[in-house]
Amino acid sequence: MTATYAPAVHHGTGKGTASLLLGICSLLAGWTLIAPVLGLVLGFMSRGDEPFARGRAGWGILLNLLAMLGWILAGGLLLAASAGWIGSEVDLSGLFGG
Repeated sequence: MTATYAPAVHHGTGKGTASLLLGICSLLAGWTLIAPVLGLVLGFMSRGDEPFARGRAGWGILLNLLAMLGWILAGGLLLAASAGWIGSEVDLSGLFGG
């Protein structure tokens, strides 16, 4: 009697792990745009392709969204503050007949 062995099935989790690591690094290291977008793409790809990495992919998606949202809010606040400062410092009365 001969023993036959089935080939080992590798359940990849690379995309989910990469998404999670990019999310953590984006939050801690302040990576702005490319890393969170790449992490989101990898997270969504992993959710469909890698059933054993769903948790990591979910956390990666969440952390990358938080990183992107933080930078968008910081940029918006910076623009609003600079617009307010410019509006208070610049005299526009000559342009509008005042």
